Order: sequence, then C-alpha cells, then structure tokens
Amino acid sequence: MKEAIAPRGKEVQWKAAPALVVAAVVCWGIIGLFSYALKDAGLSAMQIAALRCLAAGVTLGGVLLIRDPGKLRVRFRDLWMFVGTGVISFALFNVCYFLCMQQSTLAVSVTLLYTGPCFVMILSCILFHERFTAGKGTAILLSVLGCALVTGLFSQGGCTGTALLIGLCSGFGYALYSIFGQVALAKYHELTVVTYTFLFASLALMPFVHLPQMLTVVLTHRAVLGNTLLLGLVSTLTPFLLYTKGLRHMETGKASMLTFVEPVVATLLSCLVFREAFHWNHALGIAAILAAMIILNLPSPTKSARCNLSVHKNVVVHTGNPVA
Repeated sequence: MKEAIAPRGKEVQWKAAPALVVAAVVCWGIIGLFSYALKDAGLSAMQIAALRCLAAGVTLGGVLLIRDPGKLRVRFRDLWMFVGTGVISFALFNVCYFLCMQQSTLAVSVTLLYTGPCFVMILSCILFHERFTAGKGTAILLSVLGCALVTGLFSQGGCTGTALLIGLCSGFGYALYSIFGQVALAKYHELTVVTYTFLFASLALMPFVHLPQMLTVVLTHRAVLGNTLLLGLVSTLTPFLLYTKGLRHMETGKASMLTFVEPVVATLLSCLVFREAFHWNHALGIAAILAAMIILNLPSPTKSARCNLSVHKNVVVHTGNPVA
C-alpha cells in the first residue's frame, strides 16, 4: 500500500474523518423523528424514501446553481458513477429493504441491511487493496451480532429464503454507495457527488410511488411539508455530506463499519422519545457494537511506528487509502 505524505493540517482532517462519519450516523439515526410523522400522514415507506431524495437533491442542486454552478458540471462519460451511487446503491437498497420488510419483519430487514458494511469491507480489500486484519474481522462479527440483538432478531425468529436473498441485496446496495462514492470522489467534489446521487435516486424511485397522491399530501398540509424538509435536510442531505466528506479521508471499509452506530442511535431514540421498552438484548447489542468500534479504531503497531517516525521528520505519514 502506498504511503501518502501530507502537512499537519491534512492529518488533522484525516483524524477528524471518523468524527464526521459518526456525526452522519447520528443524523441518520434520528430519521424516525420525521419519518413517523410522514407515515402517520398516510405516506408509504417508498414515498418517504422518494421525498427525502427529492428534498435533498433539489435543495442542494438549487444552492449550487446559484452560488457555484461549476460544481454541477460533470462529464457525460462519468455519469455511470452517479448511476452507481444513486440508482444501483440508494434506490436499490431502498426497494429491496421495503420488499424484505413485506416478506419478513422489521428486525430481519434492518439486520440484513446492515450486512452492507461487511460487503464494503470485502469489496474494499479487492478493489482498493485495503488490508483485512483480524481486528476488522472481529469488528464485523461483533457489529452484526450487536445489530441482531438491538433489532430483536433472535426474539422475532428467522425469515424465508426469499426474504433472506432480498435482504442481502439491500445490504449489497447499501454497500455500493461507499464503493461508487470513493471512485466519484477521485474526480468530483463531495457536493457534486451528493447532488447527483439524490437526483438520480429520485428518478429511479418515481415508478414505485403514486406521484400525484404523494405531492397532494405534502403540499396541502404544512406539518407534512415541514417534516419532509426536515427529513430531506437534517436526516438525508446533512449526513450524506458528512459521510462523503469523511469517506474522502479514511479507508472505505472503516467508514462503512462506523455506520453500525446508527441502530444504536435509533434504539436510544425510540426509548427516550417514543417511550419504547429497553430490554437486555438492547444493552448487549449496544455494548457489542461499541466494542467493535473501539477495536476498529485501535492503531495497529505498524501504523503507530510509522507515525512516531514521521514526528521526528516533521511530516505526517498515514497509510490509509484516502482519495485526494
């Protein structure tokens, strides 16, 4: 793996990358605050997914059009990257996630969706030559176990073969954002990547929603419109910007693994805000996920030795796989 030499400012940005990803995950974790209100207004899960893409894509696209239209310019031959992040990733995992939910339970759907970081870890080793260590393997096992405990998978039973296959497809689609995003970030600004991701995802999700009915509900109720904007800006646009920025400055696999914090945030939110019961499986699951995050971020002996050497040379050396 190549070593990158950068000034100290770059290393500060590198060290802040996990914090950006965790901040993104927290924003994703509070999505229930807005999506439950939209569900109560009569919107389907697929309509909510389409609305969050529309709100995020149109808002960010409009801002860039006014303030920095240059960031909206992309080469035609590069559009496949945004088809990857928007259609193959975001739209695919949403469709498969909701289909899996119909075939099984919410717990099964969420757990299978969170096989995504495992796919990312494997694909990153193959495509980006990131090292697969014993620590990463342990973190994957703990994270999947923790997610299963947090969502109550063991208490709600298993699933059919069809649900399993669809659920794994949702996890694979979820994983592809990190893969396609890493490639797109090599050529375009994160604002460009996020804007076109949501615009392409919106177009891909349109066949699965009843557009006239959806727009009627949103535009005739102020509360619904307000929750739509909050969903699109707070729990969609902001976290994707933070995650994509963090993805630029850390290993793809590690960035994806940090998203396992999301079910922890969602569980705590459901207990504190919606007064749902907190059981022993929640506590064990949260402990397992947090242990996995600690293991994942422990410095390796080789990396520590190189960092110590770099201090003496007054330069900073890191061995990750950031895209400049």
